[in-house]
Parts: sequence; structure tokens; C-alpha cells
Amino acid sequence: MSNPRIEVDLGKIRHNTQTVVGRLEARGIRVTAVTKAVCGHPDIARAMLDGGAAGLAEARLSNVKRLRQAGITCPVTLIRTPMLSQVDDVVQVCEASYNTEIAVIAALAAAATRQNKVHGIILMVEMGDLREGIMPQDLGDIALQVVDMPGVALKGIGANFACLSGVAPNAASLQTLSDLANTVEGQCGPFLQTVSGGNSASLPWALEGYATGRINDLRIGEAILLGIDPVSGDQIGGLFQDAFTLIAEVIETDVRSVRPSLSFADATLAKLCLVPNPGETTRLILAIGHQDTEILGLSMPDENVLIGATSDHLVIGTKHATLRVGSEMRFQVNYCALMRAMAAPDVGIKLLRDWTTRHRRGIQGTGRHLALV
Repeated sequence: MSNPRIEVDLGKIRHNTQTVVGRLEARGIRVTAVTKAVCGHPDIARAMLDGGAAGLAEARLSNVKRLRQAGITCPVTLIRTPMLSQVDDVVQVCEASYNTEIAVIAALAAAATRQNKVHGIILMVEMGDLREGIMPQDLGDIALQVVDMPGVALKGIGANFACLSGVAPNAASLQTLSDLANTVEGQCGPFLQTVSGGNSASLPWALEGYATGRINDLRIGEAILLGIDPVSGDQIGGLFQDAFTLIAEVIETDVRSVRPSLSFADATLAKLCLVPNPGETTRLILAIGHQDTEILGLSMPDENVLIGATSDHLVIGTKHATLRVGSEMRFQVNYCALMRAMAAPDVGIKLLRDWTTRHRRGIQGTGRHLALV
């Protein structure tokens, strides 16, 4: 079996999607499943759709094309502002896109007219994350311009939270977004089909009993894929945290001092060892490195400690003397580690399609969030 590889349990992803969809449906909110962390992998996307997601969201056009080439026909929304150089392709493969620039929207309108289509526009509003968005006081004017453009239709508004600035959404900010939806409708006329209240970081708000107002959509990726709240890192009750497992192979093992007695040319390098000096220990080198994943996003198996990593080597101290050259070590991943591993050309992907006959160790209890059932 090829190494390194990432094993993907499609049944667990489907279960996580079903659970999140069911809980949000009770609050009048639909789920748009985000596939960007898995590079638009068609089988993972299908598991999300099978779990009840209303549609898919992507940040990269190449991933959308991958989904379409695999025969996926559901609505796909581009959630990163389209590049001017790609507007024709965006209109061709995406039903809608999130936008902040009127020049880009005008180019999308022209492309849609050429293709005899109407492209949906969702306007992103700046609500404190400081990544992308129209300032709230400018939203009405831009919405009016969109309404007057042939080739596009104003479908909704949305906001982003807890990505660039780390500011989590709260009841006040999402009530403001709801109010903005009402204001835009009052100024422009057309009903907004989508009021998207953010990403997985908005799940605690959605399920803690606050009034949801006009919010009727969340863009969920990390919570479905990894079963965690991205803001707190807390495990979400009832969801699997181990739908993805990264596997690497041991290529060297020896007993030696963890801290070599060397003089470093750069004094800062001496501080990079992440474990204390326990004397003699078994040291493993695995055939995986920074080029393959985010090393600090890996969860070390029990009785193993991270010593360091280079572009293509991972060095671990272990108490498992039975591990030999050719042995495999399994790691759980965070969002960044997952994203980089899925995009790495030398990391293979193995799909597991039936988890019901295996143990359910990845499911946690009620958790601190998403306790509504």
C-alpha cells in the first residue's frame, strides 16, 4: 500500500453531515458544504450531499471543474471573490459566486450575457473579520447597481467570521446581518434567497437558542470534516473526529540522544527541539515532511513526541520499541494539516466506504457545543 497516504472514511463524513444538517434544519438553516479543504474531491463531496447538504461551496475554480468533470451537477457556489481573468469559467461552472467588487460583478454580468445565462450574486459584507467584504454603509448602493445589471441576479448577502482576525460571530453581529438583509430588500426590491451567516465558527451561535432572524444558510466545512469547533477547538458532540487519518512509513529507527551535541550555526535552531532531553530514546524517521502537510497540525500517537521535521523527514521520539523500518504510524490531523495533505501530490488517498462494521471510537459524547438534538 502506498505511503504516505490519507485514509478517508466516507461513512463518517456522511454521518457528520447528516447530524449537522439535522440540527440546523430544526433552526431553519440549511447547510452548504465546503469542499475546499479536500480540493473538491468528488467522493467526499458526494458523501456530504448524501448527508443532506443543500449544495457545495468552493474557493478555487480548478476544484469546481474537478467536481463537474466527475458528474456532480448540484449547485456550486464560488466563495472566494472571482478573478477577473476567470469570469467566463466561473459563469460556466458555478450557479453563483460571493462578490465584493463591482468591477468583477460587471465582468460576470458580461460573461453571463455572452453565455445566455443569469449568474447569481451574493454580496459579502465586512462584519469584523477584516478579510473580505463590503462595508455595511456601502451595501445598499452596490446592491442597487447589481439589480440594474443584465446577466446577473442579486441572490443574497453573507459574512465571514473567525478566519483572518479570529473574531467569532455572536448574536449581535448576526442580528446586524439580518437587519442588513431587510434594509437591502427595502432599497432594491428583490427578495434575498440567501442570508449566509458564516462558516463552522457560527455553529455554536446557531444552536444555542438565539433568534436566527434572516440567517438561513451556513457554509460548513471543518465541522463536517473534522468534528470540531474551529474557534475553541472543542470536539462537537455526536460527530466523528477521525474521518481522516494520515499515515506515514518509518524509514529509520535507532536509539540515540534526542539532543545531539552540536554547535548550531544559527543559535535559534537550538531552540526548535520540541521535547525535553530524556536521555536515550528510540528515534524514528518517517517519510513525510513539510512538503506533504502541516507538521504542527498532526496529533502524535500516545507515547510519541515530536522532535522536529524538514521538507521530507519527520523525526519522532517513541517508547514503542516494536516499531521497525517499514512500520506505519497513524496521525489525526487539524484543518491546515488536512488541507495541505489533500493537496500534496505525493500523498495518496484511500477511500473507506463502510464504517458501520468497524469500531466507533471517533464519536464523542455531548460535547460543549452542538448539544441540541
